Amino acid sequence: MSDVAAIERLVAKHQALREEIGRVIVGQNEVVEQVLLSIYTGGHSLLIGVPGLAKTLMVNTIARILGLDFKRIQFTPDLMPSDILGSEVLDQNRQFVFVQGPVFANIILADEINRTPPKTQAALLEAMQERAVTITGKRYSLPQPYFVLATQNPIEQEGTYPLPEAQLDRFMFAIELKYPSVEEEMEVVRTTTDDRETSLETLFNAAEILEVQHLVRRIPVTDNVVRYAVELVHRTRPGQPGASDLVNRYLDWGAGPRASQNLVLGAKAHAAVQGRFSPDISDVQAVAMGILRHRILRNYKAEAEGVSDEAIIRQLL
Repeated sequence: MSDVAAIERLVAKHQALREEIGRVIVGQNEVVEQVLLSIYTGGHSLLIGVPGLAKTLMVNTIARILGLDFKRIQFTPDLMPSDILGSEVLDQNRQFVFVQGPVFANIILADEINRTPPKTQAALLEAMQERAVTITGKRYSLPQPYFVLATQNPIEQEGTYPLPEAQLDRFMFAIELKYPSVEEEMEVVRTTTDDRETSLETLFNAAEILEVQHLVRRIPVTDNVVRYAVELVHRTRPGQPGASDLVNRYLDWGAGPRASQNLVLGAKAHAAVQGRFSPDISDVQAVAMGILRHRILRNYKAEAEGVSDEAIIRQLL
């Protein structure tokens, strides 16, 4: 199949996928779109939202429709790395055998990742980066494709261990979930308080998703789009040439090179699902908020004056 035909097929399957997800998830269209873009590019996503916004249901639904193995890990302060990765145990023949942990699945929901200590967070983040884990000196590859969708509650901060900036950078998107509108919440209440059970159709499989990831990477991108993405990231860095007064005034730290890579990859995927064979600057702008939001570090002055990450990024765009 040619790349042109493959993109046309992706557009049709992406639309069918959105419609199938919409049978279970009401609203949250932008959130679903960004999660799917991260899957098409092989990236990970951090979902930020208060409890009750269907984060777990959304991830489970997407995994079922994509035909992927799904595991949920509830992060708690007493969770150990071996609880995630697995461990070696003695079998009845007194031989050590490796028992896989829940990290061995295609899609991992890391629920409330900021509730577990840094040692356990780091175990998962190694798996995200390397797509493999090392147990007692032996390396075990994780199933492909592999995605981590982590959730974080922005309200309760007592007893939490916020992810350091270097670890946040491993996530392609940081996606904020908003409260539903009145109409959307009415639909949620109607569909979750009756006796109906929704059956979902599987539209992809693991091999097809890997093909989509390779297809996205093959999409050509012009130098002016690459330059726009790189210069946008450079403008987030205080003290650097091109940084605005707003950035110099309110940011301690800007985005790193991984942001530039993700902007271009995200733009490619965004163009592909729209049926276009090369991204333009508008595609970079469409994915910029989710990719830059967690990669800029505001200073105390921004906190005191109520200047948000979104306001700074909007001005840069």
